[in-house]
Amino acid sequence: MGAKRKMKISRNVSQPNGRLVPETEILTIEIKPGWKKGTKITFPGKGNEQVNQLPADLVFIIDEKPHDVYKRDGSDLIVHQEISLVDALAGTTINLTTLDGRDLAINVSNVVYPGRQLVIAEEGMPIAKEPGKKGNLIIKFDVKFPSRLTPQQQADIRRVLGA
Repeated sequence: MGAKRKMKISRNVSQPNGRLVPETEILTIEIKPGWKKGTKITFPGKGNEQVNQLPADLVFIIDEKPHDVYKRDGSDLIVHQEISLVDALAGTTINLTTLDGRDLAINVSNVVYPGRQLVIAEEGMPIAKEPGKKGNLIIKFDVKFPSRLTPQQQADIRRVLGA
């Protein structure tokens, strides 16, 4: 979504008489949607000043906070979704809340095998250099198998699946 952050900085400022005096200032950093870890924001001339030298630039480097559900991979978002063996074979609906607060109901009708991925186009991170465009949402399925089956359940599975 992007954000605005205010940072309080202290720096030495050169006075006309040549003395360096500490000065405090609040800078506003506007973080654009989709910016990646390592993006640099430069405030020219906002660093410490020295006598007979130009003031240094102040550079902030973007870091990312880990999310409880999603992992970022470039402009794509990855989510691991555990489903039961029954849902993997018979179909299910996956309900996800996007980072911008929307609810997605994703119908999974094909058989899901362990390691299967489902790609939902345009539901990833905003692409900073292409406004209005987004990466993909990649759902990686983890199929949960039962730890044991009764003889009757085994017989029913063989009958239904024809094995």
